[in-house]
Amino acid sequence: MTDAASYEGITSDADLVDWSRQYCRGVRREWGVSVRFDLVDWEVSHRAKRRAAAVKRPKLADATVGTRYDWDSIDGSDGRPLPCTVSLTWDAFSAFDREEWASTLRHELIHVEQYQRDGTTDHGRAFRQRADQLDTDVHCPAFSEPKHVLTCEACGGLVARRYQDCKLVEQREQYRSDCCGAALELA
Repeated sequence: MTDAASYEGITSDADLVDWSRQYCRGVRREWGVSVRFDLVDWEVSHRAKRRAAAVKRPKLADATVGTRYDWDSIDGSDGRPLPCTVSLTWDAFSAFDREEWASTLRHELIHVEQYQRDGTTDHGRAFRQRADQLDTDVHCPAFSEPKHVLTCEACGGLVARRYQDCKLVEQREQYRSDCCGAALELA
């Protein structure tokens, strides 16, 4: 894999893409991730606040995780998956240490793998199982301060982080926490 010195030297979008792409190629070799990188584009976002990275892909109405997608049914695909884009968030990279960033990349590789095989992706059972195999989390750690934090009134557990006003924040009295079934508090 890429050495720590080159990771520490990342100062530009191009550096971040190069390091991340090289790391992902190593994961493919070492962990057996089935991904075609010739069908993956890379970009860096300087706007995202909630997602450390994302896989942007076409939405295919008849695709289901766990069912191999018939790429031959798409005109012009030549039986190959349509390209997708891995969008990396600069602020997340800046906030995370090397292992947190590497874990984020392994998470995104699962999305790419599912998409290229099944035509779609989610965070369901199959994703969670694969995340365990790749030693990554289903959700990334927070890297920016939310505008609103909702907690369970009974146990104080985190219910949601919201980065803008929304129905959950404005009408929180109509919702209950999953943990205790209690009212939500705005912390």
